[in-house]
Amino acid sequence: MPNSLDLDRAPQDTRVVVAMSGGVDSSVTAALLKAEGYDVVGVTLQLYDHGAATHRKGACCAGQDIYDARSVAERIGIPHYVLDYESRFKEAVIDRFAESYIHGETPVPCVDCNMAIKFHDLLITARELGAEVLATGHYVASRRLPTGGRALYRAREEERDQSYFLFGTTREQLDFVRFPLGDRPKTEVRKLARGFGLAVADKEDSQDICFVPAGHYADVIERLKPGAAEAGEIVDLDGKVLGAHSGIIHFTVGQRRGLGLATGAPLYVVRLDAERRRVVVGPREALRMSRIVLRDVNWIGGGSIDAALADDRREVFVKVRSTRPPQAAWLTHGVAGYEVELVDGEHGVSPGQACVFYDAGEGQARVLGGGFIKNEASADIAARRGAQAPPAEAVVRG
Repeated sequence: MPNSLDLDRAPQDTRVVVAMSGGVDSSVTAALLKAEGYDVVGVTLQLYDHGAATHRKGACCAGQDIYDARSVAERIGIPHYVLDYESRFKEAVIDRFAESYIHGETPVPCVDCNMAIKFHDLLITARELGAEVLATGHYVASRRLPTGGRALYRAREEERDQSYFLFGTTREQLDFVRFPLGDRPKTEVRKLARGFGLAVADKEDSQDICFVPAGHYADVIERLKPGAAEAGEIVDLDGKVLGAHSGIIHFTVGQRRGLGLATGAPLYVVRLDAERRRVVVGPREALRMSRIVLRDVNWIGGGSIDAALADDRREVFVKVRSTRPPQAAWLTHGVAGYEVELVDGEHGVSPGQACVFYDAGEGQARVLGGGFIKNEASADIAARRGAQAPPAEAVVRG
């Protein structure tokens, strides 16, 4: 009979490496598995320097957090290792983060971290330590399929769901990774932490961009890429100069505040033209998109993505930002690659963000995969003509 991790062996004969960030979620994951009798090994990754980000609230994977993870490991009686991944993290996550902003995108560094570090490099390390499973404290569910293999599902508690950041997980990785907290609410996790006597029971949750002190991401980019914040023009949809800016890295699509423009009607950042260092602004209706083109698509639904699109398109539900609910869409294969047609349109879709596919719009829907938004499909032409609503099929290809 399979154990709680769906492996046909006794817990005491199953070695599990737990990725311990020093927070309550990964700490409870380790404690739960230890209490069930598994051979648990805790691993903490030192991901960035012990500088300004180390002591701020909401940071992870540095300084105090390493100490907290070590303390939890001692409390529950498991071996604990700290691995220096700082140079690898800088190369695979921080540098890519800076490059993405310089090119007018709004990146999602947590996705890069999961794809390149946690479920690639750390997974390899877990195997080297003799583990059959790598477990994390992510709020997402993994279940064995009747046909073999495993599938990824949204967490039981919608506001905690982290599946958006895990769309890049491969089928092979899903076979090796487990998420014990996916079907538990946060209140239960904190209660368990208190029951296990863990000092981190009431510790604040980590923030998305863990390596950015006080959320000042532009400072990080300028330090990594001197000269990245080149001044340029703020223009309207017709190219008319409305003002100046101190660098496109300070802006993101959909932004309204901080433009420094005195106009009669509200203006939003519609597009970032990195090549000409221009911030293009317009009315809110110019932000609406109905179709987006994707790059680096990862498919973990049933069969292959080509089979899923055998009838030219596949009905899906997509999230274009982590904080937005899934909405109905069609996944297609167009001239420029894989595309998503949004049934009701969306405002403020930004290049560099993830577009994640689900098989349902609510509940613990299955994650089918996703990709990164390659370019925008805003209705510039309609906005120039003063239209009140953009045409449903307006597309801008990059």
